[in-house]
Amino acid sequence: MAKIRIYDPALCCPTGVCGPSVDPELTRIATAIFMLEKKGVDIARFNLGTEPQAFIDDQTVNQLLNEKGTDALPAVVVDGKVELIGEYPSNDQLAEWTKVDSSEWTKARTTSKGIELL
Repeated sequence: MAKIRIYDPALCCPTGVCGPSVDPELTRIATAIFMLEKKGVDIARFNLGTEPQAFIDDQTVNQLLNEKGTDALPAVVVDGKVELIGEYPSNDQLAEWTKVDSSEWTKARTTSKGIELL
């Protein structure tokens, strides 16, 4: 199973799912990550605004930011290789990398109380 790291631009909170109007893409990726973590997948997400050390420690991401700046974020690193720049992975991409069928994590929704399984 792949090791996946998602490097977000600076967001208002750790998930980016906050504020008066929530971006549905951030909700989707937060839910997917939560569900994949529950399945034992080695996946982590880092926010430039609250976890800058993670961006410094990963040489690949550090080099990417030096070359392209924060426009490269979000960046997705799979097994040490940058797979996506400037976009979040689709559910199909996550399924391919993790070998976990996306139907196993798309039956959930984010609410004000957290993520609920359907």
